Amino acid sequence: MRTSTLRLLPIAILFATASHAGNYAIDARGDAMGGVGVVSGDFLTAPFYNPALTAIYRRSNNVGMLLPSIGFNYNDQHNMLDDIDRAISATDPGDIQDALDDLDGDTAGVTIGAAAAFAIPNRYVSMNAYGKLYSESFAQANVGANVNDSTIEGAAIGVLEGGLSIAKYMTLLGHHWSFGVTPKLQRIYTYSYSSSLQDFSLSDIRDNGDAETTFNYDLGALWFYGPLRVGLSGKNMVSRDITTADGNYSYKMRPQYTVGTGLIADFWQVSVDYDLNEAKNFTFVDDNKQMLRIGGEVDLMRQFKFRAGYYTNLAASDDEGTVTAGLGISPLNITQMDIGVSYTNENAMGVYLNFLSSY
Repeated sequence: MRTSTLRLLPIAILFATASHAGNYAIDARGDAMGGVGVVSGDFLTAPFYNPALTAIYRRSNNVGMLLPSIGFNYNDQHNMLDDIDRAISATDPGDIQDALDDLDGDTAGVTIGAAAAFAIPNRYVSMNAYGKLYSESFAQANVGANVNDSTIEGAAIGVLEGGLSIAKYMTLLGHHWSFGVTPKLQRIYTYSYSSSLQDFSLSDIRDNGDAETTFNYDLGALWFYGPLRVGLSGKNMVSRDITTADGNYSYKMRPQYTVGTGLIADFWQVSVDYDLNEAKNFTFVDDNKQMLRIGGEVDLMRQFKFRAGYYTNLAASDDEGTVTAGLGISPLNITQMDIGVSYTNENAMGVYLNFLSSY
């Protein structure tokens, strides 16, 4: 029997509608810029990237709202779902074997997310209350000698998260700094699933689920001199091992450290984010991630913002890399709508949308 690792799109679709998906920073502006944000985010999106950014704002900003931020990303680079359909519908033994051979090694996935934030920046202690939902879903196809011997096994984790980012700007030894922390509560959902190819059904995925509530926190720091910025963030500083209800699968939540640097000017910016450590979540699947992201923005008269970026997973040898682009529209500089898109190939793309206001 051959075993191939698959990110199962249908599992991700159903679970993400309840919780959300594996893009932890749910932000159309950042997604349009390759996912950067450790130094390029703002006081409204600070909880998603670097809590220290909560203290970085314009003097005209007294309060801000992000409501809502949503995103959708579809990834079926290897035509996994088509290969499953071919294996089930084929009648010729040769065609069945060809379909199973193509299924071996396929991956697919989808991410759907939502977030909201309410920020009150000030020169004393800046704060940002936020909530977001995200999930990660993976599956493993045990491809046997024939269709009847092949199974789909999967696990999913979702997190409903709410917290308060607190940050303070200060001058130390003649240098400009800000430091932030985000204490947060997380409601963690886990699901597991096993089925034959023929009997696979979305309605069965929730039959074996569990949930628990935990405390966690993020940390962040930012140094800047003129337009030059350097930042460091640590997400989910409390490590946890989470087991699915049936005990078959385990998910490791570990701290993720990301460093960022960039030039952030009034009407343009460019920045780079790099994950310092490689993350591995599900123990039964090769889902290692270590991201490198680069992105930029050009601001035209405070009314239109043009963005572009690129990201790649350094831990995946077959990663094709993804290009991103987007637009921000800000009538009268009071409200703003951000739109972002991502493209890996014709079977892997995404779209993201923000609405925000600051006063």
